[in-house]
Amino acid sequence: MVFTVKEAKSVDFSQIRQEIRDLQSKLVEWRRRLHQKPELGFEERITAELIHQKLQEWNIPHQTGIAKTGIVATIKSDRPGKVLAIRADMDALPIQEANEVAYRSQHEGKMHACGHDGHTAIALGTAYYLNQHKTDWQGTVKIIFQPAEEGPGGAKPMIEAGVLQNPDVDAIIGLHLWNNLPLGTVGVRPGALMAAVECFRASILGKGGHGAMPDQTIDSIVVASQIVNALQTIVSRNVNPIDAAVVTVGEFHAGTALNVIADSARMSGTIRYFNPELESLIRDRLEAIFSGICQMHGADYELNHWQLYPPTVNDRAIAELVKSVAIEVVETPVGVVPECQTMGGEDMSFFLNEVPGCYFFLGSANPAKGLAYPHHHPRFDFDETALGMGVEMFVRCVEKFLGNC
Repeated sequence: MVFTVKEAKSVDFSQIRQEIRDLQSKLVEWRRRLHQKPELGFEERITAELIHQKLQEWNIPHQTGIAKTGIVATIKSDRPGKVLAIRADMDALPIQEANEVAYRSQHEGKMHACGHDGHTAIALGTAYYLNQHKTDWQGTVKIIFQPAEEGPGGAKPMIEAGVLQNPDVDAIIGLHLWNNLPLGTVGVRPGALMAAVECFRASILGKGGHGAMPDQTIDSIVVASQIVNALQTIVSRNVNPIDAAVVTVGEFHAGTALNVIADSARMSGTIRYFNPELESLIRDRLEAIFSGICQMHGADYELNHWQLYPPTVNDRAIAELVKSVAIEVVETPVGVVPECQTMGGEDMSFFLNEVPGCYFFLGSANPAKGLAYPHHHPRFDFDETALGMGVEMFVRCVEKFLGNC
């Protein structure tokens, strides 16, 4: 069953162990402190300092300053075993917060509008609990506090810095608080969960002139408009209908006066898809459309196309492990949403390209409390009771993956 955020359901938190319930007030405190001090990508110094202070207070070994502001905590059981990584992002967005709450952002034009403050609090709570219960599992847990998920992307430089090595990580998990699902649900599936994110910017170079004398010009607006329309055929006529993809032109700029034919037009947009095999097809069709239409009209073009993040693809075995944990934690069968996907992108994808893992959604919307605004909205907020559920999910995944074997 797929929920909408307008739907409500009773939430049973009896499966959350008492020690994690007792930690709930601290989780809220940490989350709200972080919410008040949002920082953009690679600028998360206040955030990193709070994480460092807590890990130091709990005597958890950790390394700071990775990819500028990233932190990795390492918690080892007394017995050797596999290595599981937990990843949490910690950056905010350049948005002015509109919420009138005591913990609203104190940084002008910056806001935690995607739940990363909650992700960091959940990871801190997980670190605290696991450090107190090392006898419940064997092996090592590495908790990765990652900067700059919102862009330009902190996962790749953290991987390049060696966070998946020494010791080598066997698997990785992560979660996203998700206001597209109600509190008390978990969205998890094997395969593609989130889409690749690609971007393009282009200029169409024509020949300007008088609006009454079009025969003396090469109308860049006409050329660019045909390109915008033709780009839609990539999905409708080139991509297999079984595969999902999106090509969106989000910006279009041309012209300076109503009686002047513009000599140039600029556009930019985004491309999304789940199937990694579509990367070359869409890239080739993009180039062919710009080239062909411009050649037909005698115009020139400049096209810059790049991939920001690859698709976020979950390993089947690790996804099944997370699903089995979710079934234990949330009310079943409707509490687990197996076909939960989004064309949004995530740089967790870089981690999943390196080691088997699973990224999942933790429902956090509560319309009855007015906590159902979408991600990246200036009134975004979530039901903080999801924080304890996130810790319980992570802890059970650790216990199941690194169990007493």
